[in-house]
Amino acid sequence: MQIDTKLMEQVKAVLQQFGTKYTTEDGALKRNTVINALNKYSKDLMQALLSNKLIKDEYTEQIADTTVFKLNHFIEMFEYQEFWGNSFTKYANRIGLTSNNKFIEDSSDIVLDFPYKDTILKAGMSDEDSETDELFLNETLASSEISELLEPKIFINAKKYDANGEHNATTFRNSDNLIIKGNNLIALHSMANQYKESAKLIYLDPPYNTKSAANTFLYNNRYNHSSWLTFMKNRLEISKKLVSEDGFIVAAIDSNELFYLGVLMDEIFGVENRLSVLAVVHNPGGRQDEEFFPTAHENLIVFAKNRELAKLNNLPISDEKKKQYKLKDKYGRYKLRGFRRSGNNSLRTQRPKLFYPIYVNNDTHTLSLHNDGNSTKLLPIDKSGTERCWRWGSNTFNEKKDKYIEVKKKGDTYELYVKERESDYEGEKAKSLWAKPEYTGQNATQTLKRLFDEKVFTYPKSEFVMRDLIQVCTNPRDLVIDFFMGSATTQAAAMKMHRRFVGIEQMNYINTISVPRLQKVIAGEQGGISKDVDWQGGGSFIYVELMEKNQGFLHDLQKASTIDELNTVYTRMKQGADLDFRADLDKYENDPERTSLSFEEQKKLLIKLLDKNQLYYNEANIDDTNVRNLISDSDYQFNKSFYNGKESE
Repeated sequence: MQIDTKLMEQVKAVLQQFGTKYTTEDGALKRNTVINALNKYSKDLMQALLSNKLIKDEYTEQIADTTVFKLNHFIEMFEYQEFWGNSFTKYANRIGLTSNNKFIEDSSDIVLDFPYKDTILKAGMSDEDSETDELFLNETLASSEISELLEPKIFINAKKYDANGEHNATTFRNSDNLIIKGNNLIALHSMANQYKESAKLIYLDPPYNTKSAANTFLYNNRYNHSSWLTFMKNRLEISKKLVSEDGFIVAAIDSNELFYLGVLMDEIFGVENRLSVLAVVHNPGGRQDEEFFPTAHENLIVFAKNRELAKLNNLPISDEKKKQYKLKDKYGRYKLRGFRRSGNNSLRTQRPKLFYPIYVNNDTHTLSLHNDGNSTKLLPIDKSGTERCWRWGSNTFNEKKDKYIEVKKKGDTYELYVKERESDYEGEKAKSLWAKPEYTGQNATQTLKRLFDEKVFTYPKSEFVMRDLIQVCTNPRDLVIDFFMGSATTQAAAMKMHRRFVGIEQMNYINTISVPRLQKVIAGEQGGISKDVDWQGGGSFIYVELMEKNQGFLHDLQKASTIDELNTVYTRMKQGADLDFRADLDKYENDPERTSLSFEEQKKLLIKLLDKNQLYYNEANIDDTNVRNLISDSDYQFNKSFYNGKESE
């Protein structure tokens, strides 16, 4: 295949307009970045390319007064070796899987497909939802229903918790920590505008889709696996909009869905942004009731929003590391390391500038680069006579010798050592295996047990795991979002580490465990990581609930104990409830077989009539008279402040 050299130069010039986004500083092509941008129809890139006359003439076609960009043909250009060189032999020096003459790594054609992928699954996790067959809304065929479902909702029962207790909340600021009770998909969409590209870390610990009795994702359909993937896809897509360009998305998962979730996240966030899969040992002994390999760890899949902007912090110094600094002088604690290099790159021939004489005064043991007539000359020569080199150049040595070099007498000569100081230690990179004793589930359970005097939560997360994850991915004042809040471990650790946070939870234990736990954190509780981070208490958060709509009818149906009570609720439902668009009331009322059903079967049938996508009130209707009368003045003011950025007048 022949490619016009002039055309290639024009393409190169266009790509270089974007700085180092599509090309490196030395002009090399970032092949995958360009192809992914084109496959996603990057508006800026395509406009820049089509503004070039030569490119437009070569790769567009006029059809019925419309300019069509022959994108597939254009992308093929990038799949030839030596894009900027003189040789354009296809696939030279490259081995890999291809599909339709494209390498898989250069193509977005390979994706994870599954039933219901093009749908929205609200996936309520409350007790009321657990026995219902939830509706899958197709993104194309039910676009209006989805828009209604995902519209921002009204918040009620807004409270602020701080060191002075509980107060009504009427205003909201970006610096406020926020806890939301309600369905997390709907809550995430409700806060989307306020928190767009704001989170430095989004952490999710979703319900695992396991085959055991402890499965926390139970759906009454034969596509349980697909339901779980749909459930995750919906939430990951909105997460991508909330995380900052230099932020991270971390998902906890076990081995049952690890591979599928990984591919799904590759598709949503880009395989090039996958940083690692961490193994966190939470049960060192393993689950011995498992048939083959007792599970001792869970996985954390770590993605960057944009790998090129991502920067991880080091972990803080550990107690084990601190023990290495056993020596002390006026500058602080330190340990010793030989000043003469050994091992790789330690020979004089390899680093000749690091081979120079150092003089030790025989009386004072002071160091110098010059002989004062009463000194011993030292060279970096080991016992075997091999000429090696010092760790520092002569200038650095002269600057640091008084604070960082220690001299020890060795027979007729001296040995030099570097003082590696604890105060200079900047931590170490987090490895892919996380295996500290404090990471265990037992440690996490004991933390909660000490707070509440009893075991109150199953499988809580360790504060120490979240401490290290938050340390590695964020800095003080950064925002951390966890929308599977559970017992509020993430929020507790974030508050103690002076990060902002958002937590979302639908289950009722939010008011018996999660919120009370955070109140104890404000009061200065000393469990978990408190002593490690010197937590003394303080801070605040705002608590709100999504305002329920059909939920009241749902509660009444479930409380009903007789057929007459069910019929009374049904009469009210016809007048005030939002019913499922598929519901045929004439058929329901006139079907003779319905009356022969058992009480429980008739109850379930009525529950199915309710539109589960109308369980919450839309914020757009807050000023409607019939809605406004249901909301307190303080909650009304809070909604106006949250959604409009100001207090209501």
